[in-house]
This record gives sequence, structure tokens and C-alpha cells, in this order.
Amino acid sequence: MIAQILDIIAPVFLLIAAGAGAAKLGWLSEPAIDGMMGFALKFAAPSLLFLSVSRLDISTAFHWPLIASFYLAAAASFFLALLLARTLFKRRPGEAVAVAFGALFSNSLILGFPISERAYGVDSLVTNVALVSIHAPFCYLLGITAMELSRADKQALHKTARTILGMMFRNPLMIGIGLGFAVNLSGLTLPTPALSAVEMLARTTLPVALFGIGGVLTRYSLGASMPQAFMVSTLSLLVHPLLVYLLATRVFSLEPQVMRSAVLTAAMAPGANAFLFASMYNRAKGVAASAILMATSASVFTASGWIWFLGSGLID
Repeated sequence: MIAQILDIIAPVFLLIAAGAGAAKLGWLSEPAIDGMMGFALKFAAPSLLFLSVSRLDISTAFHWPLIASFYLAAAASFFLALLLARTLFKRRPGEAVAVAFGALFSNSLILGFPISERAYGVDSLVTNVALVSIHAPFCYLLGITAMELSRADKQALHKTARTILGMMFRNPLMIGIGLGFAVNLSGLTLPTPALSAVEMLARTTLPVALFGIGGVLTRYSLGASMPQAFMVSTLSLLVHPLLVYLLATRVFSLEPQVMRSAVLTAAMAPGANAFLFASMYNRAKGVAASAILMATSASVFTASGWIWFLGSGLID
């Protein structure tokens, strides 16, 4: 069992470690890392999501108990982090929202896809695709709305709505997902050469993104915000997946294979979007950076623990 878990987890984090090592040794410059991540997030990942969504059986993938299990738990994690940031760490309202966003936004694509696929097989990714397709809209809608309501300089409601929609339509991942839905619902098919080119691009997503995120992590450090980063990491890696597990098994009675993929996706560390959100509002950037570094490092062990806990689903 332990050997199986190591076989699943080790390649993913070895790629991250290789990227970090290359950056530390000076073999990979900061512009090269930025270019790598830009390629992965603006071109390769949207291609992967486009293909996945365009081939998705929407009638079965978007099962409302699955969506409710995952996103009710995500919202609960967000509001708990918000409460702790305000009461325990005495953060101002806007700062508390930026801190809490890290407990909301799991790295469901770059970490969630490869770990779920290796743990439960490629068929399990139907659950991941369904969750990822509404992940950014849900998280940014909740985060931006909470931030705008909490800010002393908050803008009018219609401007807040325009801000949210603008971010959605400019996001390459959302563009890929939107085009995937358009192809799926219309029944259109791409010409074979174009489809083959998109498939080639999509296959580069995970190795390039994992290697690149290793380089990105070398820019972050654990500073005075460690207690808050620990709080965010605990909510992301333990509380969110635990709530998904309880909702999926005790309330909505999801099928085991769907439940396992949902829990493992929830157990991923905060993604770079946590830092982007904090930077967008210039609030609690240190906490966001520290939480990404701490949680990503700890997820080697916590993800292994969740795979062991959900162990009956390990592929042969």
C-alpha cells in the first residue's frame, strides 16, 4: 500500500522538485520560469480543458450532489478562514478576505489532475473536469464579492459585477472551458489536423506546469506570516477535503469513485491564484505566498494520507 502511494505521489513532486532545483542552481532564469508558466496556463492548460470539456458527457458529469459536496465545503473553508483571520489574527476586513481566498482556491488542475489520474485512473478525471470547469468562476465570484463588500473604498454593485465578468472573460482557462462547452453542446467537430495539434499542446500541460511551479515556489519564503499560512494550509489540506468527505458520504451518498476524486481534488494545496488574488488587491500577499509554499510542501504527506484513507480505490 505504501509503495503504491509513493508510486502515485513521487513523480508529481519529483517534477516540482526538479523545477525548484533548476531555479536554485541558476539553470532556469526567472524570465524562463515565467515563460514556462505562461505557456502552460495560457495555451497548454486551456487546450487540455477544451478537449476535456468538449468530450464530457454533461448529463452525467454535472451531478448536483457532487457540485454541492465540493463547493459547500469550499465555501465553509473560506468563511472559517475569514472568521479566524478577523478574530484570531486581527486582520482588517479586506486582508482577511485575501487570506481566506487561499483556503478556498485549491490547485485542482496542476496538482489535482496528475495525482487523481495516477491514483484512480484516467476515467476518474471526469469528476475533476466537472469540478474544474466551474472552479474559477465560483471562487472568484465568492472572493471578489466578499472583497468588494468588505473594502472601505468598495465600488458600486454594477461595477463589482463588471469586474467579475471581466476577469472571467479574460481568463485563458475560462476561454478554453467556454469553447469546450460550445463544441460539446453544438455537436461540432474540429478538423483532424487541428484536433491533433490541440491534443499535442494539451499533453504538455502537466509536466511543463509541474516543473514550472517548482521554479515559482523558490520565489516565496516563510516569514512572519507563518501562523496564518499554517491556518490556511490546514484548512486547505485537511478541513476542506474532510468536509467534502462528510458531505459526500453522509449527506449526498456519492458513488465511491466520484467521492474519492472529489476529496482528493479538495485536498490540493492553494494554487498560484491565491497569490494573484492577493496581488490584485494588494492585501496579505505575504500570507498567500507563504501558504502556497507551506501547503505545497506539506501536500506530499497529506495527499499521501488521503490516498491511504481512501485506499480501496487505488487502481491495480
